[in-house]
Amino acid sequence: QVQLVESGGGLVQPGGSLRLSCAASGSIFRRHAMSWYRQAPGNQRELVARITSGGRTNYADSVKGRFTISRDNAKNTVYLEMKDLKTEDTANYYCNLERPGYDYWGQGTQVTVSS
Repeated sequence: QVQLVESGGGLVQPGGSLRLSCAASGSIFRRHAMSWYRQAPGNQRELVARITSGGRTNYADSVKGRFTISRDNAKNTVYLEMKDLKTEDTANYYCNLERPGYDYWGQGTQVTVSS
């Protein structure tokens, strides 16, 4: 069983920065791709960033150049560094561990960008 726990969300002004963390339990973390998704009220959950087990990354067009996903396999943790935040980045952010046939999600951490 894998549990994912996100942290690091909060209230920030436009142009500010936040660093989200997602800690995973268990021993399979390093073998699987990890992703960050977000969901704003009334919207569908959308992929923000993804990192493979080998460290390859890809990003949604809306966050390219502002967000950076990284992972520390020794700590079973994936990070999302967010800079130059915009009001449209406001959402609940979730991490996901990709394992075929399984559905691993954290409980989410709220990011609010407002002046």
